[in-house]
Amino acid sequence: MPINAGLLIFAAYLLDLVLGDPHGWPHPVVLIGKVISSLEAGVRRFFRSPAALLVCGAMVAVIVAGGSWLVTACLVRWSYAINYWFGSVLTVWIIYTTIAAKSLAAAACDVYNSLQKGNLAEARRKVGWIVGRDTEQMDAADVTRATVETVAENIVDGIVSPLFYALLGGAPLAMAYRAINTLDSMLGYKNERYINFGKASARLDDIANYIPARITGFLILAASWLLGMNTKGAISSMRRDSSSHPSPNSGIPEAAVAGSLEIRLGGLNYYQGSPSFRAYMGEDLAPLKPFHILQTVKIMYVTATLTAGLGLAGWYLLI
Repeated sequence: MPINAGLLIFAAYLLDLVLGDPHGWPHPVVLIGKVISSLEAGVRRFFRSPAALLVCGAMVAVIVAGGSWLVTACLVRWSYAINYWFGSVLTVWIIYTTIAAKSLAAAACDVYNSLQKGNLAEARRKVGWIVGRDTEQMDAADVTRATVETVAENIVDGIVSPLFYALLGGAPLAMAYRAINTLDSMLGYKNERYINFGKASARLDDIANYIPARITGFLILAASWLLGMNTKGAISSMRRDSSSHPSPNSGIPEAAVAGSLEIRLGGLNYYQGSPSFRAYMGEDLAPLKPFHILQTVKIMYVTATLTAGLGLAGWYLLI
């Protein structure tokens, strides 16, 4: 990447704040998803055994992640060969497509607005668009908890991780990360269909998010302090509760947000009718209310801005 790579990455973040994910615009993740679906269909046409699905699933993960990096690297190199400014604009656009701050905030605020209007059925439907759990029987507190949890978790997946990898390896590495995350979202389920085929995708996502998740924890603490929230509670919750989460990464932002807001996350969820208890994060010092969704969105935005800003500053210090 050119010497002002940090500035291009910050510009990509600002572009996401302005545009979000406009409906109908072409998006690389859509193409990545189609490739994953096609490869899965091809594998399942010829292989059935758990061992074969495990190996083929690993091959699919490597092909999709590696292919995303290679295609993006070629596009960036080609664009800079044509014109420096064309290459810079394309780089900003590619990195922008890997970030999901505004779209995540918009989805969360849609749920909040439905709850504020007292339309629980609509809130259940809208939260169902952003979570994988059953939503039909949720009460308002359950809907609020699900929204807060998914926003907290996606601070890593949708913001910090793509910015982190863009800073390390530019647009190609950011897109490779987005491919890994898409693989996990499509294949990384612990059910009968994907327990073998999706195992490599889930593990790869855990590895890719390991360092960014821990960076996110510290940045959420900074955001909590800047917003005048309970930073001490966030520290305590992270230390005590984050390792209890089934994910090696998601517990960190969820525990930090729970402590900051003085609420308790986790509890009983249902997936395709089956109950699943998630360890509690934070202390039940305040009842869950819809405004906690807005508070979580504030934490998300401050954390995202800190990530982009520190990345920009760090890049210029290095050069």
